Amino acid sequence: MMWKFEGFRDNTAVIDEHGQQLSYAELRHEGRMLCQQADGRCLVFCLCQNVLGSFLGYTAFLNGGVVPAMLPADMDPALFSALYEAYKPKYVWAPKAFDLEDGCLRYERFGYRLFQTPFGDATRLAPDLALLLTTSGSTGSPKFVRQSYQNIRANTDSIVTYLSLTQSERPITTLPMHYTYGLSILNSHLDVGATILLTNQGIAQKAFWTFFQKLGATSFGGVPYTYEMLDRMRFFRMDLPTLTTMTQAGGKLLPELHRKYVEWCQKTGRQFIVMYGQCEATARMAYLPWEQSLAKIGAMGIAIPGGAFELIDEDGNLITAPHVTGELRYRGPNVTLGYASTGDDLRKGDEFGGVLHTGDMAQVDEDGYYTIVGRKKRFLKLFGNRVNLDEVERMLKSQFPTADVACAGRDDRLTLFATDEAALPQMRAWLAEKTGLHSSGFVPCLIPAIPKNDAGKTLYQELEKYND
Repeated sequence: MMWKFEGFRDNTAVIDEHGQQLSYAELRHEGRMLCQQADGRCLVFCLCQNVLGSFLGYTAFLNGGVVPAMLPADMDPALFSALYEAYKPKYVWAPKAFDLEDGCLRYERFGYRLFQTPFGDATRLAPDLALLLTTSGSTGSPKFVRQSYQNIRANTDSIVTYLSLTQSERPITTLPMHYTYGLSILNSHLDVGATILLTNQGIAQKAFWTFFQKLGATSFGGVPYTYEMLDRMRFFRMDLPTLTTMTQAGGKLLPELHRKYVEWCQKTGRQFIVMYGQCEATARMAYLPWEQSLAKIGAMGIAIPGGAFELIDEDGNLITAPHVTGELRYRGPNVTLGYASTGDDLRKGDEFGGVLHTGDMAQVDEDGYYTIVGRKKRFLKLFGNRVNLDEVERMLKSQFPTADVACAGRDDRLTLFATDEAALPQMRAWLAEKTGLHSSGFVPCLIPAIPKNDAGKTLYQELEKYND
């Protein structure tokens, strides 16, 4: 059992934007009823929204020994079909609007339905497997990260400790439930008996702030794009007397914006906590203590309680001198079991051994504070979603076989390079639809030719000049 809801039985666990709410005792009861219908330990696909039915499914399954694979409710149907066939879940927990053609309806609650699939117990699960989360953003890979109960417990304990969370907290949801950062907020606050304010509204919508003020939200989390949007929305002029804490992860925030939020929080008696993590580390690996937030602008901070960092050079040797760039390696009990690409992989045990090569390049200063300076491989973050540039290229080349295309860019700006002017807007629109990410993150760039070497490999370094 992940959480001991009985210890907070009379506390309000969750309130949604429609006024529905559940105490911890009620959440425990509802969860047991749902898990009884799931009929024992098995794999369930959960199609997520920030609504009560989705919340119930996640907490019930994780607490009841059922393994949920968390997927966006609006995911591309072709991708869902591919995952469905690859992993063969025993059940699908989905909104009422979703219909599973070969499924049998078993249970319905809070606008969600439990479908039994024809696969039965075809997919066997390792005993310590707790949760499956996608790792490649929305780019169509069937790869999951395999998280264990120990991983989630260790990371939850660390977050509760360094954020000093208590049952008086009222976090409001700003991140998807299928996203590791969003889940870490739920996990840690449920652990202390706090009240989750559940909304599907985005920060750009008036209804979000009405709900925020009416229910007295105390905290929220966001990726860099979240805080860029808030800055444009004149956030600092809003009347939010109950707000005490803001957290940021999912990519590096621009230093000038980081400073702006820190200075505002210092003036108004709030805290702005920068953090660093990856799905492969369950959620968090580092945080920047509030006391150092102004002195260490731009840094991601120090390792969370129970974790440790080290830097290695290209030959695998440890780097001990400050301000020398190396690949960031992390050790801790929250390092996950490994990856899965098929249902058979869910039988596997721990493949990472508590050590994670993050793929990020970093430096450490004399005080032991780490700063990310780049990425070793071709990944970037789009609105908090990690995107594999090579995978996006493969998708585009498959969809537009006659176009010569390459992808590069930086966080929140994926540049689509192509030699066909007519194809570029089609590529941009197709990617936005396929990934579910806003089209503003895909920037078309027409060039005479894709630079390549004699072996026909794209020279990505020559494309960097277009991203200035």
